Amino acid sequence: MSNTSSVLPENMTEITIDQPGGPEVLIPRRVPVPRPAAGEVLVKVEAAGVNRPDVIQRQGHYPMPEGVNPTPGLEIAGRVAALGEGVTGVGVGEAICGLTNGGGYAEYCLVPSGQVLQLPAGLDMITASAIPETFFTVWANLFQIGGAKEGQIVLVHGGSSGIGTTALALCREFGIRAFATAGSEEKCAAIAALGAEAVNYRTQDFAEVVTRRTGGHGADVVLDIMGASYFDRNMAALARDGRLVVIGFLGGTTTARFDLQQLALKRAIVTGSTMRGRTSEEKAGIATELREKVWPILAAGRCLPIIHAVFPLLEAADAHRLMEGGSHVGKIVLKVANVQGE
Repeated sequence: MSNTSSVLPENMTEITIDQPGGPEVLIPRRVPVPRPAAGEVLVKVEAAGVNRPDVIQRQGHYPMPEGVNPTPGLEIAGRVAALGEGVTGVGVGEAICGLTNGGGYAEYCLVPSGQVLQLPAGLDMITASAIPETFFTVWANLFQIGGAKEGQIVLVHGGSSGIGTTALALCREFGIRAFATAGSEEKCAAIAALGAEAVNYRTQDFAEVVTRRTGGHGADVVLDIMGASYFDRNMAALARDGRLVVIGFLGGTTTARFDLQQLALKRAIVTGSTMRGRTSEEKAGIATELREKVWPILAAGRCLPIIHAVFPLLEAADAHRLMEGGSHVGKIVLKVANVQGE
């Protein structure tokens, strides 16, 4: 089998960040098509997911680990165009989705081979492109680090986001009772449709609601995208032996107080992680678990991502404006195919 599709073009279009700022700094440019190094897969991208870290990176607030691609785009779906030396288990022309190390907003993208997964049976490229970032993140943080399991209670903040809807769908699949916060009745309705109990954070105290509705037990795991502004109430919402897993900082990175006595009395664990800072080996390990435990569920048509909107690649700035507006439920996707004709 050839390691390269018939003929790779010399150049491609990608969306670069001209300088930190608003959506208008996302600029299309013609650049050379990259060639895969050992252990890499070159993908002809058909669709790319848009995620909150892309926005934070564009604003200049996301610390970039050494060696990552500064072009935004953390998840893609497409077809394998070329294989680097030593890559096995995937063939040229095969339909895949992947968690990138940056570079997804482009016609071609390099992905470490361990972060590539064959498309679940029956999925189209748009749907598949909305899977990797959120499913890798939720699996690693809610299930691996947080240890969520059947019969437990989980609280998810930002329940209508890509991360939130993924977490709630998997909680329902695995028999976990889920609560989730949102800021409007429409988003609370979307949360309820996913089988979770919605809490409108504008009108309700989520710690009080979760504690009361669970008969004083609280949440065994809290998956938090807010950070500092929710820290005290997250601690109040935690059950004994509960785990608070922080994966975002929309409410700040520094908390003014930390009640160590409450921590000790609850035997709580406070932890967190980022996906981008993980090694390729760590990401490959997550991919292996997803392939075994989640891919059959997706192939059966369950827990599929909710696609809120699809934009052409050249309208990436509008996709970012929609995300920043906060009205979406689920995922925003860029359609990458046929860029020159858009």
